[in-house]
Amino acid sequence: MDEKKKHGYYVVLISIHGLIRGENLELGKDPDTGGQTTYVVELARALAQHPDVEQVDLFTRLVQDKRVCEDYAKPMEQLSEKARIIRLPFGPARYLKKESLWPYLEIFTDQMVKFLRNHGRIPDVIHGHYADAGYIASSLGSLLDVPIVFTGHSLGRIKRKRFLEEGMDYSTIENRYHLGRRIEAEEATLECASFVVASTSQEVEEQYASYDNYQPKRMMVFPPGTDLERFKPPHRRSMGVGNSAIFQEISRFLNNPKKPIILAISRPDHRKNITGLLEAYGENKDLQEQANLVLYIGVRDNIQEMDRGSRKVYKAILYLIDKYDLYGKVAYPRKHAAEDVPGIYRLAVQSRGVFVNPALTEPFGLTLIEAAASGLPMVATNDGGPNDIIKNCKNGFLFNPLDSKELGEKILEILSDKKQWKKFSRSGLSGANRFYRWEKHVQNYTKALKRVIGHRERSIPKLRSSLKVFERLIICDIDNTLTGDAKALQELLALINSAGERVCFGVATGRSLTLTLDVLKKWKIPMPDILITSVGTSIHYGQKLVADYGWQQRINHRWKPEAIRELMAEFPGVELQSPEGQDTYKISYNVAPDNAPKIREIIRKLRQEGLCVKVVFSHNRFLDILPIRACKGQALRYFALKWGVPFERCLVAGDSGNDEELLIGSTLGVVVGNHSKELNKLQGRPNIYFANGHHARGIIEGIEHYGFLSDLLKQED
Repeated sequence: MDEKKKHGYYVVLISIHGLIRGENLELGKDPDTGGQTTYVVELARALAQHPDVEQVDLFTRLVQDKRVCEDYAKPMEQLSEKARIIRLPFGPARYLKKESLWPYLEIFTDQMVKFLRNHGRIPDVIHGHYADAGYIASSLGSLLDVPIVFTGHSLGRIKRKRFLEEGMDYSTIENRYHLGRRIEAEEATLECASFVVASTSQEVEEQYASYDNYQPKRMMVFPPGTDLERFKPPHRRSMGVGNSAIFQEISRFLNNPKKPIILAISRPDHRKNITGLLEAYGENKDLQEQANLVLYIGVRDNIQEMDRGSRKVYKAILYLIDKYDLYGKVAYPRKHAAEDVPGIYRLAVQSRGVFVNPALTEPFGLTLIEAAASGLPMVATNDGGPNDIIKNCKNGFLFNPLDSKELGEKILEILSDKKQWKKFSRSGLSGANRFYRWEKHVQNYTKALKRVIGHRERSIPKLRSSLKVFERLIICDIDNTLTGDAKALQELLALINSAGERVCFGVATGRSLTLTLDVLKKWKIPMPDILITSVGTSIHYGQKLVADYGWQQRINHRWKPEAIRELMAEFPGVELQSPEGQDTYKISYNVAPDNAPKIREIIRKLRQEGLCVKVVFSHNRFLDILPIRACKGQALRYFALKWGVPFERCLVAGDSGNDEELLIGSTLGVVVGNHSKELNKLQGRPNIYFANGHHARGIIEGIEHYGFLSDLLKQED
């Protein structure tokens, strides 16, 4: 039997910010709950309908907060027979904006590993949506040897460029939005991705092209679909504005509610440029005479209680309505539900109106597809996705979002020509059905999947060996963490030994295996149960130093050592370390800070040459280049996953930059008192304890802080 038919694909989607549920999406409730949330829910449903797909799970954040609906606190929600939403807790229970989630992403990753282990099957593909979920997908893909797919939705480099063009200074942008971290996550995700799903050719050729890891051959343009059963034109006999509840709501604002409707639907975000649309309307008396302006700008109760950005947008809207004296001409309802949106479009069609997307930048523009499918002509920004949409649908005009006069003229041109309005309406319907059906999107998507994942079922890896079964795991860096204080070291080893055989002791070091064995002998450290060496690129077990060849095969992904050495030879102030410091999957250099380029420049050059690597810089003078999937943290998780040790039962200790990925996540981290300043940024992170004691004394302090061995020691007594 064909293996594909015997076991269909298990597809995992990740979208962690905003408020995500299967029905009644609260679109526009805040800047994080917009088109992306609609897209991922509908993608999950559509993929699940494909015969080659067995299961689709959409992973997002579990939120327990009285300020939001209790739906978001449900661990699981069934979307269809083969699709569900899985909500995992991480970080504070309360609802947080996306910029505040970054310190907790590693915990979400570990929570997903725990779920998948209990599930008993790992995915065939992991699809991350936006930079935060892309970061998670990259980590999971590396750990589980699973292809990943990425959709950026909006990109940090483009956002930073727009802010700079608007006059915001670089430091303010970084302090408010942390775009440097986001851009680095996008770069790393692009480096790992098997392919990228983009919505438009402009997104590929102009936006992704600004990244060092731009690989156009991996960029797939699959326009999102729309639910053509929900978004459809009004029945011909119902043309002409009626008396629906939606009509009654907007009529409260308008002197003449039966005029054509100029419709805008968006989040209250300044990038959506609703103020530009108001200026266009306010400055054009003919437009005011001919049509009403109807703004559905998210959902609001009390403007003063909204986040700063949304509050600023609403106040600007109210100011412009007053400035141009637009009372009786502009409607701005307080609330609308997701199920109201199709009716809103149809009402605008019945009025012979126009849909407007005035955004400063628009990666795609899902509302444009919904409007087209409803038969509503449009005027849209010439930045981003609308270029492709209007090219395909031929149902309106593009305009410069910084030119409010042009916008007003384009809207008036459509409203003033009934023949053209009808032509645009029919063309939009035809284009939406031809280019933007979910069936077509899923057909393209699954075709791309087949090229990268094959047809085999994947399961959680297990290691067959004579190693003992462990309940706890203690992993320590060697230099300046485990070593440095001989007396404290012996006390630590005695403490671990007294806890019995259920504790696994190991080391994780940047040293090669040979150098690791030398230092263990020098400091009289008994052979650990596990040795993670060469900055996580090599794993060996027990007295016989049994190599884990499965880990080596996993990290060999896109590894090109000769090309790396050739490129690195071009940099001044960067010299290869001695042969004993090198390894098959680790190329190590000494760096002279005064002569060498900045590490950021070295990384950029490696990426631009298509070399998929991880660069670890520590102690301001050691540079290690590793395979993209390798690091101490991933090696630890690989081991713990195989042996069934929960991450929260792993205590890890380190002192320098190359220990960072070992320390973050659901593991219990200990930073010893003599740590380098590279780790200061981890202050305040969950599950990381900064000890006062130096070297092994700090590790003992950390064990006591967490009570990590207390129950085992009592049992031994």
